[in-house]
Amino acid sequence: MLEFVSHSPEETRRVGELLGQLAKPEDVLCLYGDLGAGKTHFSQGVAKGLGVEEYVNSPTFTLINEYQGHYPFYHMDVYRLGDADDMADLGYEEYFYGEGVTLIEWADVVKEVLPDSRLDIEITSLGETERQLRFIPVGSRFENLVEELSKFVHTGN
Repeated sequence: MLEFVSHSPEETRRVGELLGQLAKPEDVLCLYGDLGAGKTHFSQGVAKGLGVEEYVNSPTFTLINEYQGHYPFYHMDVYRLGDADDMADLGYEEYFYGEGVTLIEWADVVKEVLPDSRLDIEITSLGETERQLRFIPVGSRFENLVEELSKFVHTGN
């Protein structure tokens, strides 16, 4: 596990960008955090790290936004889904096991269908601009990714 305190939205985006640079096809990144915690700022950074040039916003009403970068980037916001059963209607397996990187905001809503190999990312508000980011690897692929990320993220806070 890796913990990091971000002191600004820009820093949160930058950490997301570093993660995006390390991400590979079939990676599933699961975001957890309250409203206003910084999930969208983080997602924008991941997209930038993946080479996405379009403006990235939260797909609150569309559920999924697809972008093209070095790999396809699938940005999901499942806040409005009733439960994990609704994910089947979205064809989630094509995203999870496809050729792109999938990022899921509000992943706790669909925890029953999350893959066994994934990166859980908890974002907690510590104040107006400070956020605690916790990277919790699930599976060896993400243990290695978090270890690699830790080389670039200063955790001395």
